[in-house]
Amino acid sequence: MVITANQLTSPHGSDVLKPLLINGDERLSELDRARGLLSIPLTTRETSDVLMFGMGAYTPLDGFMGQKDWQGVCSEMKLESGLFWPIPVTVSVSQEIADTIDPGQDIALCDSENGEILAILNVSEKYSIEKQLECKTVYKTTDENHPGVQKVMTQQPVNLGGSLKVLSEGEISKQFPELYLTPAQSRAAFTDKGWSKVAAFQTRNPMHRSHEYLTKIAIEITDGVFIHQVLGALKPGDIPADVRTRAIQAMIDNYFVPGTVIQAGYPIEMRYAGPREALFHALIRQNFGCSHLIVGRDHAGVGDYYGPFDAHKIFDEIPADSLQTQPLKIDITFFCKKCDGMATAKTCPHGKEDQVSISGTQQREMLSTGVDIPKEFSRPEVVAVLRDYYNGL
Repeated sequence: MVITANQLTSPHGSDVLKPLLINGDERLSELDRARGLLSIPLTTRETSDVLMFGMGAYTPLDGFMGQKDWQGVCSEMKLESGLFWPIPVTVSVSQEIADTIDPGQDIALCDSENGEILAILNVSEKYSIEKQLECKTVYKTTDENHPGVQKVMTQQPVNLGGSLKVLSEGEISKQFPELYLTPAQSRAAFTDKGWSKVAAFQTRNPMHRSHEYLTKIAIEITDGVFIHQVLGALKPGDIPADVRTRAIQAMIDNYFVPGTVIQAGYPIEMRYAGPREALFHALIRQNFGCSHLIVGRDHAGVGDYYGPFDAHKIFDEIPADSLQTQPLKIDITFFCKKCDGMATAKTCPHGKEDQVSISGTQQREMLSTGVDIPKEFSRPEVVAVLRDYYNGL
């Protein structure tokens, strides 16, 4: 049965998606004008946010947050309007540059790596923030070993709020043309497949057996799974997106029923904010048309900063009407030798001596040291792709 788009989740806080990317003659005209504006280089996080604005993933925002929105998001997970929003989205400049900018002024925002003009920001306000407050409320720590905290603490001292005109989809759209789907495109793909209940699976790693198990649980209770991977900047040591993509496709081709999975990617940069970022991922997936987000162990976490189920609990702590996209909360998964299959603590009665714990960190360690990866841990077709990468092939 073919369904209509209005049977998918509504965009967050809006009746329609609000992509900020402009096209055609307007884009060419604005790009020409931008070349004569004050130019600001962006960090990798800010670049990824501009691209997310461009594709409509941050609907209904019209640009980088002003002070009241920043304050409300940090303290109450609400914009000034009262709309739920769990993560600040800001851009910063030095005090020296801020002193040269007047309210109402247009400035060009550029990719610091290649100099490409990505957007024009109409500056509505300039403000300083309490970096420690953002770290304590959003990341639950001020430890600068935390990669998200480090980004906040090293950003420039003055934030600029204002509306955006996005002029480019950036390099990621060119590097991964088959994976790069906008929210409008994912919604069209779901509609074409007749899907109305769609579970998103967020990943920045190749998929091992635990990931496979999580997504297959989701397929049992929805119409299909949207394997939606991070294409923005990653942590040192993470497996590159092109390698990860091939590994995931090897799993899909060999171990999933055709037509039950869509693999795609998006240009976000991970903040590693744990529970708050789980909410953010759900909000973004609502814009992409997903009814559910798979939330497993330590979603969007790093190190030991968050408990394994903190991202589960936070969904119960927000008002029920905050999000349409709901979590699929799944316990820690493992391979049980006695059960002879994948299981969780809810389904397996056996002890830890029979359980093979599986994690992306362990898999990377085994690959880097040349240790054989057991079949209980990862599929051989996936391992073959990853071995070639680690062997430099």
